[in-house]
Amino acid sequence: MDLVTDERSDRRGSDVAAELAASGALDDIFARIDSGDLELTGDGGFIPGLIKAALERGLQAELSDHLGYEKGSAEASLFANSRNGATSKTLASQVGEVPLDVPRDRDGTFIPRLVPKGSRRLGGLDEMIISLYAGGMTLRDIQHHLATTIGTDLSHETISKITDEIGEEILAWQRRPLESLYPVIYLDALVVKVRDGAHVINKAAHIAVGVDMDGIKHVLGIWIQATEGAKFWAGVCADLANRGVRDVLIVCCDGLTGFAEAIEATWTQATVQTCTVHLIRAAMRFVNYKDRKAIAKAFKPIYTAADADAARVEFEAFKATPLGQKYPHAVATWEAAWERFIPFLAFPPELRRVIYTTNSIESLNYQLRKIIKNRGQFPNDTAVIKLLWLSICNIEDKRAREREKERGKPAAERKAKPRLVEGQVVTNWKQALEQLALAYPDRINPHLK
Repeated sequence: MDLVTDERSDRRGSDVAAELAASGALDDIFARIDSGDLELTGDGGFIPGLIKAALERGLQAELSDHLGYEKGSAEASLFANSRNGATSKTLASQVGEVPLDVPRDRDGTFIPRLVPKGSRRLGGLDEMIISLYAGGMTLRDIQHHLATTIGTDLSHETISKITDEIGEEILAWQRRPLESLYPVIYLDALVVKVRDGAHVINKAAHIAVGVDMDGIKHVLGIWIQATEGAKFWAGVCADLANRGVRDVLIVCCDGLTGFAEAIEATWTQATVQTCTVHLIRAAMRFVNYKDRKAIAKAFKPIYTAADADAARVEFEAFKATPLGQKYPHAVATWEAAWERFIPFLAFPPELRRVIYTTNSIESLNYQLRKIIKNRGQFPNDTAVIKLLWLSICNIEDKRAREREKERGKPAAERKAKPRLVEGQVVTNWKQALEQLALAYPDRINPHLK
């Protein structure tokens, strides 16, 4: 008997539905759907009605268990407590609103578990709302979407409350303990529009991705830049240090005002490396389109040079070329960033590839920019962090589901995308870690497993 019960519990609802359809038990229902006499979802739909019947049956069973006798039993008079009608309520669900009659007992001691007191939504709807929000929809967009697609009319306040309930989870994530050493941290920013009184202003949402000793990437936090320069970055560094980060070997970022000073004040031995891709992009900002390929080719000997001295020779050679004379802004950009550009030239190719660019975090930001574009503007900084965090989770969950569907297939047939950032392993990390151990033996070796 137990074995049968276990087997039944493992059966999926879709399998049971397929069996019923194959047996012909649903033929009458299908005929009524085909004729237009039966709506599946929405107000008065078949599926909400089926959910209503199933829930009310379950609630009656709960009450019978509470009272000690079945409904209609001849022995009901022998029990002190008894049934006392029902209370009507409406549940919002993924398939429309479900009107429900919740049975009562005369003593008022019955506490339903299937549909707890105060609940107004069935499981799954909250997750749907969170997913729509993570995709960039506004609260009013979600309200309209639910009303027009599944016939569930939730107030703006209710939807806001559902999304706000994850606030504590986000706060816990922002405050979670971190590793004591991150060999590499990447930092990049997104520009978001945030309401400030009667105005809308641009703010920078900075996302930090750290690579741990196993070469696994983690999103360490999201910070909205409220003040300029060193003061803000000092707060970010203090936050990371307070959460356990005692040392960072290399920080790869764009040339952010005050950031290098804040890093070096917090982790005195850290190397701040300007992202080479950012540097090239900035140097080409005012380059004519027809010259872009030529000037990009001219930059390559600089950032692929054997060492800093060789890079300087290549840079001076570029300055003397017609392109260097034609674009003084490009030359000035390289000059200004030179001291923060050359540190990675001291490392071998395996390590250079790791710290050459913030591409991994830029790929994440590319996905997030599409979501931010849908939203337009945010009411406050907290709303920005909430959406970005949810979006990162949503992107990684979606990719994980796609990979799960392809599990077991030959590698050549798999088309699902790998992890975007969170949990992704750095390519050729062991070789890079070996080079880091040679460059920073006193700081790396105590952390090797």
